Amino acid sequence: MKFLDNYFKDLGNLLALNDKLMDQLIQCNHLFKKTDSKNGKVIIMGNGGSAAMSSHVTVDLTKNSKIRAINFNEADLITCFSNDYGYENWMKEALRFYSDRNDLVVLVSSSGSSANVVKAAKWSLENKLPVITFTGMDKNNPLKSINKAGLNFWVDSKAYNHIEMVHHIWLLAVVDMIIGNSIYKA
Repeated sequence: MKFLDNYFKDLGNLLALNDKLMDQLIQCNHLFKKTDSKNGKVIIMGNGGSAAMSSHVTVDLTKNSKIRAINFNEADLITCFSNDYGYENWMKEALRFYSDRNDLVVLVSSSGSSANVVKAAKWSLENKLPVITFTGMDKNNPLKSINKAGLNFWVDSKAYNHIEMVHHIWLLAVVDMIIGNSIYKA
């Protein structure tokens, strides 16, 4: 079917490894390890599918890579902080309460323009926490634009599922790179 041929061709093109992407994945690997060596933790946050991905990656980082990682996907935390601080501020407030000075913040947003994610990035940078972003859609999206000195992964697509799948594969590739193998006993 033509739809599926085009769908997987487009996805394959987005996943093609080039020198810039390889360097970024290696740099992400080093930042995760550096955070761990300073007794910090990796905090991964996103909305919707990006939140689900954040949960998966934090579990694999912690269990399989032995790097402490957390996310904030508890319904009670999200609804409490959204109610008390506003939905656009709940991530920033979660970071304010739970982050420590040696932590690394990873923010995943397909559009890079979700207000709560952008505010979390601003707060992190103001508080000298390094930030890694994973975005798509517009190359000059707000999240990527404010993380000038940080590491920014960008998917050149406007298709949400393609962007999310590529982000997930990139993050899990870093997990496997830390482990040193793609086949291991889980």
